[in-house]
Amino acid sequence: MGFEKAGVERKMQLQELENLRLEAYDNSRLYKEKMKAVHDKHIKRRAFRPGELVFLYNSRLRSRWEGPYRVEKVEPYGVFHLSHPSSSNIIKVNGHRLKLYHGEKIKDNKEIEVFLLEDLPTEAD
Repeated sequence: MGFEKAGVERKMQLQELENLRLEAYDNSRLYKEKMKAVHDKHIKRRAFRPGELVFLYNSRLRSRWEGPYRVEKVEPYGVFHLSHPSSSNIIKVNGHRLKLYHGEKIKDNKEIEVFLLEDLPTEAD
């Protein structure tokens, strides 16, 4: 009789352990869903249109923002095709690596104006 009672007790303990494991799994899932909602709420969606000028973030360079690049094509899920005005290569990048360029518009004929600054004449000259 003692073995049967111990067996029943052991089965009850295993069932209770299984219930605790399932409850922990559900709590973990709920926590992850809440944290994802908080994280997603703070993500800024990047919406660039073809023809706009943007800077590209490059962590390998000392000056981390390079460009401006022209947005050529927009794909779903934040993929952008960029072209540099001085080159014909098109690169694909994630929208999180881009920010809008607020400088002057680049001319379509790809001409670049260069201004050379000269030193002012000194009194010794």
